[in-house]
Amino acid sequence: MELLNSVLLVLLGLALLAGGGEALVRGATTLARIAGLTPAVIGLTVVAAGTSLPELVVSIMAALRGTPDIAVGNVVGSNIFNIGVVLGAAALVAPLAVNGAAVRLEWPVMFLASWIGFLLMRDLGLDRLEGGFFVASLVVFIAYSVYIARHEVSQQERSDYERETTGRSLHPRTRELGLSVLAVAAGCGLLVLGGQFLVDGSVAIAREAGMTERVIGLTIVAAGTSAPELAASLVAAHRGRTDVALANIIGSNIFNILGILGVTALVHPIPVAAAIVHTDAWWMIGFAVVLFPMMWTAKRISRTEGGILLAGYSIYLVTLLRA
Repeated sequence: MELLNSVLLVLLGLALLAGGGEALVRGATTLARIAGLTPAVIGLTVVAAGTSLPELVVSIMAALRGTPDIAVGNVVGSNIFNIGVVLGAAALVAPLAVNGAAVRLEWPVMFLASWIGFLLMRDLGLDRLEGGFFVASLVVFIAYSVYIARHEVSQQERSDYERETTGRSLHPRTRELGLSVLAVAAGCGLLVLGGQFLVDGSVAIAREAGMTERVIGLTIVAAGTSAPELAASLVAAHRGRTDVALANIIGSNIFNILGILGVTALVHPIPVAAAIVHTDAWWMIGFAVVLFPMMWTAKRISRTEGGILLAGYSIYLVTLLRA
């Protein structure tokens, strides 16, 4: 009965995280448009950060509650899950187109962030100075990406945006502004509550089922917090926006390492389990390395390559659960 209650607590936590993230992104997007930001910039800042908020809240909660293996396992496991399952499944739906920026900028940043994260975790901990370095690196990456986006907005996007904003006052109706602020506040509240439920339920499951917190963080928590990315990528692939699916995952992995680990370490220094450093971090880097030739060869990730990614994740999961 206790195990069932813990599972229900995890499911409730995931539902609250999903609802909170959706409310926060919608409210913040409206506020960003009111402030005059273009859709490209909103996508690179508000939406990109918003989809990673569940992971951020869970990792901070886990660190503060004395379960660092869940905090770090959540990030490492999410990055493995994103490439192995999300990209693999999306490629099975439709081959994923690869644009030049993904090869020239986004993948190198993702790989570099993963490699530096591994190097900094080798002493089995992340302190506030290292967290600050991660956050500063993320700020630089976002600033550069926004700069590129502002100079590469297509004429169609520019025309759509001008048509949408023409005639609008710089001071929108108080009701619209108030609802957006309320959505942001409600989203933050749901995220915090959902994060508490998910961490508490996961720890209880680990104890009841005899699983380590590391395994729970790398599997249940990581897959649960990556559910928004999975849903968004599958929908994008089904609608033919396959370039969006790939960019969404690479961007999420960058945010996970630099943003989530960085902010969590700033809030509370994190001890890192030796098994995560010696095993799981290598799997994370390995998936990133395998992804590059798939992106480079035919400028697309085929269904066969998507199957290879899913098979690779299955092998990782079996290895993890047998250890």
